Amino acid sequence: MSTALRICPLCEATCGLTLTIEGTRVTGARGDRDDIFSQGFLCPKGAAFPDVDADPERLRGPMVRKDGRLQDATWEEAFDTIAARIRPLVEEYGPDAVGIVLGNPNVHTMAGALYPPLLLGALRTRNLFTASTIDQMPKHVSSGLLYGDPFAIPVPDLDRADHLLILGANPLDSNGSLCTAPDFPGRLKALRRRGGTLTVVDPRRTRTARLADRHVAIRPGADALLLAALVHTLFEEGLADLGPLAAQVEGVEEVRVATAEFSPEAVAAACDVDADTIRALARELAAAPTAAVYGRMGSSTVAYGTLANWLVDVLNILTGNLDRPGGALFPLSATTPAPRPAGPGRGFALGRRHSRVSHHPEVKGELPLVALAEEIETPGEGRIRALITIAANPVLSAPDGNRLDRALDSLDLMVAVDPYLNETTRHADVLLPPPPPSRSAHFDFAFNGFAVRDQVRYTPAAVPLEADRMDECEIHARLILAVSGMHGAPPSAVDDLAVGTTLAKAVTQEHSPAYGADPKEFAARLTGDTGAERRLDLMLRLGPYGLTLDELRAHPHGIDLGPLKPRLPQVLKTRSGRIELFPAPIAADLPRLRAALDAVPDEGTLQLVGRRHLRSNNSWLHNVPALNGGSNRCTLQVHPEDAARLRLTDGGLARIKGAGGELDVPVEVTDGVREGVVSLPHGWGHDRPGTRLTVASARPGVNVNQLLDGSLIDPLSGTAVLNGFPVEVSPLS
Repeated sequence: MSTALRICPLCEATCGLTLTIEGTRVTGARGDRDDIFSQGFLCPKGAAFPDVDADPERLRGPMVRKDGRLQDATWEEAFDTIAARIRPLVEEYGPDAVGIVLGNPNVHTMAGALYPPLLLGALRTRNLFTASTIDQMPKHVSSGLLYGDPFAIPVPDLDRADHLLILGANPLDSNGSLCTAPDFPGRLKALRRRGGTLTVVDPRRTRTARLADRHVAIRPGADALLLAALVHTLFEEGLADLGPLAAQVEGVEEVRVATAEFSPEAVAAACDVDADTIRALARELAAAPTAAVYGRMGSSTVAYGTLANWLVDVLNILTGNLDRPGGALFPLSATTPAPRPAGPGRGFALGRRHSRVSHHPEVKGELPLVALAEEIETPGEGRIRALITIAANPVLSAPDGNRLDRALDSLDLMVAVDPYLNETTRHADVLLPPPPPSRSAHFDFAFNGFAVRDQVRYTPAAVPLEADRMDECEIHARLILAVSGMHGAPPSAVDDLAVGTTLAKAVTQEHSPAYGADPKEFAARLTGDTGAERRLDLMLRLGPYGLTLDELRAHPHGIDLGPLKPRLPQVLKTRSGRIELFPAPIAADLPRLRAALDAVPDEGTLQLVGRRHLRSNNSWLHNVPALNGGSNRCTLQVHPEDAARLRLTDGGLARIKGAGGELDVPVEVTDGVREGVVSLPHGWGHDRPGTRLTVASARPGVNVNQLLDGSLIDPLSGTAVLNGFPVEVSPLS
């Protein structure tokens, strides 16, 4: 028996694990007490790592469709098939005949961070769809408009804040999102122990809300109205104080004028929050020595998601808490390119092009996931005829999965990189399964950029790769070669090209550590046993701390880079070189929010919200027995008053109808939701034929997104409205 370290890849908290290994099997997992970031914290997902790793239904080798059904194949046969079938489609119909879908698990692996950009470059397709447009795209848009960089996302300084206002987030169950913080619950409890204040705005009385000093049970989807009223109050009562930020911000007066109509009294009915409470929230926020406002899924996947995310930052700015210890700061990842000198940048633009069918604007190079089915189904030039999905299950995660299910059957070719035969990959012509996580090295390229403390950690593979399995990075590299006309070249060619391209640019940039160097000599200094490790070493060397892979290997529990530090104005890339507080797209969308002041739902109308569970992560952990059971159930939560009015009984069945369809689901009567609200979790619906998910299909639940037809989106970000939409509920005998 031996032990090995591994960073957990099962949620955004990125906790360090100590794995127990017997032979080549992981038999136990506990928190790594010496991990410089997580310090031994462990949640149920991390504890279940051995079960996730050893799931017998994870595919061991590739599958290729023959005679109408998926059959086991060799790796050579799989990549030969891709190369033979995709190039003729591209040559006949153009690069946009291929679509790419990237799912949430991509950001949890090294391969998912390093190779998809190269795949896009090889194909030159503009048809990119990701999980961002059913999750966090509003935050990218608001950050892009405010700071000129869609990835410049400030995070709450949890360990030093005196006051924290959370909207639409339940980090005690989600472990945090766009805010990487191992032991989020412990950090919130520590905030309260040191005399700080925690306020939670959520239509559900979540575990996080129960911990709070104040819980505001807002009407779903009204977050932007509440936030606008808080901004109004700061101006009206003379509480706005930007402090040192004032010299770096333009548009403050315009925001004051734009929010003049959103008084607490004006929004109270629409929010179902009384005006006195709203004013108290604004005064407490302004009076706190340090404070941060943090919003997530519940305030993003709604009709006014971008406006809500913009207003979160506006509040942090107006109270002087942006870029301030104890407020909201910009993390500095070790693999971020060394910062350029402060000054004007290129800015951020929306809608540089539009989708072919419904003319949805492109955002950050992506099209809305809700548009995927119509882009496959609709004839004409530019129709998607081939699809590559990587760690994605949009049949369950996107609205109207039934339509997408049908559309996938009409493709000329579908390639999936995924360990499971699931609701989406069952349509694949070629299925390429990566190995279990214990067989892969791990580095958090994405989440270190959202971490509440600057740090860097790397863990090599804990268990050697079996002979019949292929490393995930090699799978991606061979896929790139197969679609680019270089099929048969060594996978190292992909990494060599990436290193050469990066260095060719870096040596010309005066702020880069490689400035003026000879690219070949610099590349020769890189260490690493694989192409991915060499690329990681390069990014570390070109990063702001000048680290190397060898240094990381010498610190297996990580390197602490210290608390978050102020980074303005260096982080700004707007054309003005300042924070542009009232960008034109926001101004153009505000009339839509003003109209919502009068859109108070009729009495008796029910609105649906989703919910998280500590043992789930979207749709991809339901096949693990240790995580599929107990309180992790797919039920419709209903308030007792609504249950009595609708004649619903606890444990009985209800039929719920939305614009996209209807579902029959067990009822859970609870005062954990406010009146007028019902809650159904995201990621369930494992009842389709042709999958290989025995545990998940035994308790399939229902797909909440089937209640949606895909027509409801936030227009600025293209994000699907998954929360705060009307439904009808009736009892079933």
